[in-house]
Amino acid sequence: MNAPRKLLIVEDDLGLQRQLRWAYDGYEVLVAADRASAVDMVRAEEPAVVTLDLGLPPDPDGTSEGFAALAEILSLKPETKVIVASGHGARESALQAIADGAWDFYQKPIDIDALGHIVARAFHVHDLEAENRRLALRDTGPALGGLITAAPEMIKVMRTVERVAPADVSVMLLGASGTGKELLARGLHDASRRSGGAFVAINCAAIPETLLESELFGHERGAFTGAVKTTEGKIEQAAGGTLFLDEIGDVPLALQVKLLRFLQERVIERIGGRRPIAVDTRIVCATHRDIDAMVAAGAFREDLYYRLAEIVVRIPSLAGRPGDAALLARHFVTRYAATMNPAVSGLSSDARAAIDAHDWPGNVRELENRVKRAVIMADGKSVTAADLDLAAGEDGAVNLRAAREAADRQAIRHALARADGNISQTARLLGVSRPTLYDLLKSYGLHD
Repeated sequence: MNAPRKLLIVEDDLGLQRQLRWAYDGYEVLVAADRASAVDMVRAEEPAVVTLDLGLPPDPDGTSEGFAALAEILSLKPETKVIVASGHGARESALQAIADGAWDFYQKPIDIDALGHIVARAFHVHDLEAENRRLALRDTGPALGGLITAAPEMIKVMRTVERVAPADVSVMLLGASGTGKELLARGLHDASRRSGGAFVAINCAAIPETLLESELFGHERGAFTGAVKTTEGKIEQAAGGTLFLDEIGDVPLALQVKLLRFLQERVIERIGGRRPIAVDTRIVCATHRDIDAMVAAGAFREDLYYRLAEIVVRIPSLAGRPGDAALLARHFVTRYAATMNPAVSGLSSDARAAIDAHDWPGNVRELENRVKRAVIMADGKSVTAADLDLAAGEDGAVNLRAAREAADRQAIRHALARADGNISQTARLLGVSRPTLYDLLKSYGLHD
């Protein structure tokens, strides 16, 4: 059974405390008699609803302590529904309390039944808002660009890309190598109004400086030795669609000037050409470099940066996406086992633990390469930690409440990923009972 929901009563009148505690036997009732103990209780117990008497000691005949308590409670937990009760200047107090963030107001003397309805409604609204926040974090649609993730950190990135995709603006994707920048760029293109056009990608770091200009802008026949025919550049090839410039930080300064002119005027000139050509191409770029530092050092033009970075999206590393390493590893095992070692059917428990413990400095690219090699080398039905050339690490201990809850969420996500969502197996991995796991899933907003 689910634990009763927590209701905090902040009231210095002992008789009224007992009356309210008796009236709300359907909740887990917590009681505080002053501001300090009320704030401590909110910090420790995180009640969803609070009834707050404004007349608290050492100012029982005024409202200063009550309003101070209201401010501190909402500062700690903004989603808390605080119902303020007072007999002191009821109208003025009500207006100020609502203006300061109270959810509702009730004038003394208290009618238990009427206040009970207000409390029940407050819990209902709190539950609805919590559900909305949970749904907002879930991946409710097809994965953008084919990305595989269950981490809220990456889902937030995908939702950002989906929002900016319809707007015809330049987007800069910032993240370490192997974090999925090209997949996001392709997903942005597919979600845009240009999806019917071409998606053209070019890695600016992989092309010699002497050839990069021709690759981007094209050339006319006879423009240089070996130019036996007129050739369109990548910008023209992506007309009506999207051009993805990977590793934009490696574009030389001289070529940055020509790229800036295109972004400003939307026209290009091929090498050896004299005729301006209008081109309607959207630019999406990416880099693993510290582009802000490059601008500050004069290694990247500031005016070009602002043209390219109308929208900046920062992509977390794989280590910053709890649970995703295990999900991706299973995906890669399935993909490569089919053609390279059909006898392999999954990951062993020590392999899953090793994957969870590794920091993955090379991100998804490193993970894919390790799994691919491990599938080829595996002797049994399961890829082991030894096949991956990994050893499980040890986690450091934490004792702060917030850090502990964050660690709990991460551990649950890891276990769910490693157990393919099987609740019984997840509970065994975590060392808890199924009912306890269900309570944890609901408490942390991780249930489906």
